[in-house]
Amino acid sequence: MDDDAVRAECDAVMDEVTGAVVVDRDVVETVLAGFLAGGNVLLEDVPGTGKTLLARSLATALGLSFSRVQFTPDLLPADVTGSTVFDERSGDLEFRPGALFANVVLADEINRAPPKTQSALLEAMAEGQVTVDGDTHPLPDPFFVLATQNPIEQDGTFELPEAQNDRFVVKTSLGYPDEDGELTIVDRRAARDARTPTVETVSSPARVDDLRAAPEGVRVEDDVRRYLVRVARATRDDDRVDTGVSPRGTQRLFETARANALLQGRDYVTPDDVRDVAEPVLAHRLVLTPDARIDGVDARAVVRDVLDAVPVPTVSETARTP
Repeated sequence: MDDDAVRAECDAVMDEVTGAVVVDRDVVETVLAGFLAGGNVLLEDVPGTGKTLLARSLATALGLSFSRVQFTPDLLPADVTGSTVFDERSGDLEFRPGALFANVVLADEINRAPPKTQSALLEAMAEGQVTVDGDTHPLPDPFFVLATQNPIEQDGTFELPEAQNDRFVVKTSLGYPDEDGELTIVDRRAARDARTPTVETVSSPARVDDLRAAPEGVRVEDDVRRYLVRVARATRDDDRVDTGVSPRGTQRLFETARANALLQGRDYVTPDDVRDVAEPVLAHRLVLTPDARIDGVDARAVVRDVLDAVPVPTVSETARTP
């Protein structure tokens, strides 16, 4: 697919999702950028903001299989990865896949499960496979986890391990709808005899493979590469940060900036692409100092301060032609 076809297909996907889900289009664009970058996405919101509907609608629009896992305190790792069972008829042991065996997996309220069960996702998210009883089983391709969590201050939740946080390419939030959006939700509920908006399939697994391969052709000139590296490295020098962005985080910033450029209809990355995705890509990877946490410092504010401090390459320094 050429760049115009990729952009058109991505626009069609976003049109379908925003037609059914009352959500800001920028949020859908961020989620889709994470998907195109080959990563997984974490949504943090209070219940009832449409996270489940967003995940299901995205899978339908892309023409991909969908699975939902409701994380609870008693959920076992085998419930998500699958297990080996004895088949009495054949007398053999056979593997029965768990809920992870789908293209798009909604890990709903992931922080309501204890860390042991949360960590069962790590291999799947990192390697696209699960290992059960010593045997490795590949997951469907493409494989995408869209996890949701409630704000950590709510009762009955567990903080995600740092290693797992680092596996999410972006973290974002749907937020509350504006007044008109919330009125739309009420109007849909009031018209109980009317057909609610549905999502049509506008892509296919084969075309999704092309979409996810497309960012590889997006150019990132040397000065923009150096800029994004400096942004990531600056998080390690901030006095409010105990552990800054890892080299993996720097790589994810690079990948997501390319995907963002593609969604904007360009085959090259600008500093604005880096700035647009820096907060959702980097903020959740920062570990703040105890003093900063006591003072209520927001990791997103740290990223914004870093962006203000790191010099931005000028337009003349950014080559726009091969």
